[in-house]
Amino acid sequence: MKKDEKKTVAQEFYEKHFRVAIFGSARIKPHDALYKNVTDLARAIASEGIDIITGGGPGLMEAANLGQKLSGNTDSHSIGLTIELPFEAQGNRHLDVKQHFEKFSDRLDHFMALSNVVVVMPGGIGTCLELFYSWQLTQVKHICNIPIILHGQMWSELIQWVRQFPLEKSLLSAHDLQNIFCTQKDEEALKIIRDTFQMYQEKGESFCVNSKKYKLTP
Repeated sequence: MKKDEKKTVAQEFYEKHFRVAIFGSARIKPHDALYKNVTDLARAIASEGIDIITGGGPGLMEAANLGQKLSGNTDSHSIGLTIELPFEAQGNRHLDVKQHFEKFSDRLDHFMALSNVVVVMPGGIGTCLELFYSWQLTQVKHICNIPIILHGQMWSELIQWVRQFPLEKSLLSAHDLQNIFCTQKDEEALKIIRDTFQMYQEKGESFCVNSKKYKLTP
């Protein structure tokens, strides 16, 4: 399907698209090497006809939406779910589809219902919230067991801590870590996304879709 500037997020629930959510800090500036890294990664993802969905704001969200635009792939489009904050409330200029939210809970639910893969880039409290919300919903099977990719050096010690303390004390099970992937190189993240996209294409209607499983009303 071609990009449609008038499409709404509500319509996305009825579109059979494969979407990758990219979470990350709003504070990273365009001159930062990490900004370029996210732009390049999103561009590679979108070039394969995969949609990019972000919080629609500045920083790494903007970098990801920009990467989608630079891909030039008309089968992919850029989705932004913006949030009401004292700062960064305006959507970036690289969005095809956007919706504004007043509550984080509502926004997070839309992210989860729409996404097939989650990529977590470096970020602060908001990014950690998005990571753990995604992780918990897969743990309790409220959504599909989607890959959650923790990209970059920031996350490796966190996962080591999870294994050393909560897992060691049987506060979670080893199974809860099966969909968590720590990657350092873009190609590692891209392989996981491509493999999941291939499964999505091969399984068709039998592929687990969060918008159906989560039963969120548009």
